[in-house]
Amino acid sequence: MSEEQPKTALIVVGNPIVEGQLKRALRKRGYSSTISQDGDSAVDQYVQLNPDIVFLALDIPTLDGHLTALEMRESDSKARVVFVSSKGRLAKAEDAAYSSGSVGVLVTPITESTIEEVWANWMGKIPEAPGLSDLDALYPASDEPTPPPLPEMPMMPGLPPLPSDEIQLPQIPTVSVTEFTPPPKPKKKRWGLRIFLLLVLAGGGVGGAHYAELLDLNSYLDEIKELLDLT
Repeated sequence: MSEEQPKTALIVVGNPIVEGQLKRALRKRGYSSTISQDGDSAVDQYVQLNPDIVFLALDIPTLDGHLTALEMRESDSKARVVFVSSKGRLAKAEDAAYSSGSVGVLVTPITESTIEEVWANWMGKIPEAPGLSDLDALYPASDEPTPPPLPEMPMMPGLPPLPSDEIQLPQIPTVSVTEFTPPPKPKKKRWGLRIFLLLVLAGGGVGGAHYAELLDLNSYLDEIKELLDLT
């Protein structure tokens, strides 16, 4: 990197106190620092920012520090990583540093004098990362449960079992429709004329009217027969 370009550092330790101590120490050396909260974000930020140095803790969310360092080394063989660890986890930090080809381990609590003593070693040659060959095997197995198979649909009562790829519906019975024939309309009876003729006959003047040629019964004979039919 040329002298005109600003130097950058990526800090992924998950501890605000340690983050502040590292930022102050790096600022005195002309570095601007970016804080990341978890391993996945740190890998993405490394690809975007291409920082000059990375400070990693082992116990960070999503990806642990070891896997995060290996992911960075896989994307960039020149990734310069420093592990930050307490004294109680120093042995694990040293193992992760060897596997990922880290340039060193920084033990907390941090002092500027400690950083000054090891700074030259951090800026030296970047070791090989033997853990890259086992990167896939280092990922933990997925804890997501396998969903159970769906239950089979129960058969309808009275239906024989059918193959799984064939569905038959019960046959609907045919309903016969009888043609409706309306009843014949009753003949319209001429009640007015029937009553009139009955009154005339009852009056006893029919014969006289006929012989006096006042009433011609011959022309009404057929109709009178029909009208007098009371059935």
